[in-house]
Amino acid sequence: MALTLYNVKKWYRMMTGNSVLHVNQDIGKCFSTDEVKGYYNNLTEKVRMQPELLGNDSLPTIETTDGRKVIFPVAIFQYGLGTYDLFLQTGDDIYKQKFLQCVEWTSKHQEQTGAWKNFSHIYPDNPYGAMAQGEATSLLVRAYTCTGKEQYLEQAKASIDFMLKPVGDGGTTLYQDDELVLLEYTHKSAVMNGWVFAWFGLYDYELATDGQSGYYTAMQQSLETLKKYLPRFSNSFWSMYDLDGHIASPFYHNLHIAQMQALYKMTGQEVFQQYARKWEADSKAPLKKGKAFLIKAWQKIKEKKNA
Repeated sequence: MALTLYNVKKWYRMMTGNSVLHVNQDIGKCFSTDEVKGYYNNLTEKVRMQPELLGNDSLPTIETTDGRKVIFPVAIFQYGLGTYDLFLQTGDDIYKQKFLQCVEWTSKHQEQTGAWKNFSHIYPDNPYGAMAQGEATSLLVRAYTCTGKEQYLEQAKASIDFMLKPVGDGGTTLYQDDELVLLEYTHKSAVMNGWVFAWFGLYDYELATDGQSGYYTAMQQSLETLKKYLPRFSNSFWSMYDLDGHIASPFYHNLHIAQMQALYKMTGQEVFQQYARKWEADSKAPLKKGKAFLIKAWQKIKEKKNA
């Protein structure tokens, strides 16, 4: 695929946080570690950036490189989680109604396997991912909490069951020795932010079922594996997007900081606080930030030239 002005603009918006898919997502403002409430990352900017979707039947879409507008399940899940947070913060029913609309789409489009084809528009042979399953679970669990409908909790369980199926069996989890890796892309190496978002879904289901879900062991195993891999998601001056050596853009670097802050509050484990502080200090160092930006830009250019 050729390097185009469209791609350059797209990357610039993404790397500077001006894309609707890459807006500020700092730590959540109204979550609890004792009960299901707000989400762990702040997704409300996704709602504020698309106010035209409120008060009607429209749902978020994304634009492909050839200019088509397509449904992207994760965009709907995240928009729904953002509207739920805004409903909790404001009490405004316009956000509750949009939240429930996103929930209904999610419920209706879940496959019998428990999955959603999140990447069918770009990876038709590998459409599933743990991040999509985890965020759908988080949305459905909040729908269950909000409405009391058991159907949503049952669908959340089906989502987790599919997520935890081994990749070799068509699921989204990599099992090796005592490790449990939640894969955002089933045909690629682990992506840090996607792994954490997927783990949030496990945590939510545990909360919603008062620890009786049967997934506690998997949740803890994945958390311990993530801690083991954290040094590989970091270098001397920045955080890494994935385990293939791709450096994080400024947007994803800030998201990593927020996710580490949330994990520290959720688990009380100091290692997450340490990485949050290290990466936050990196982001405030102009030379480190500039170096990371240039490396990321060069990696993007190389990817397109080799595509």
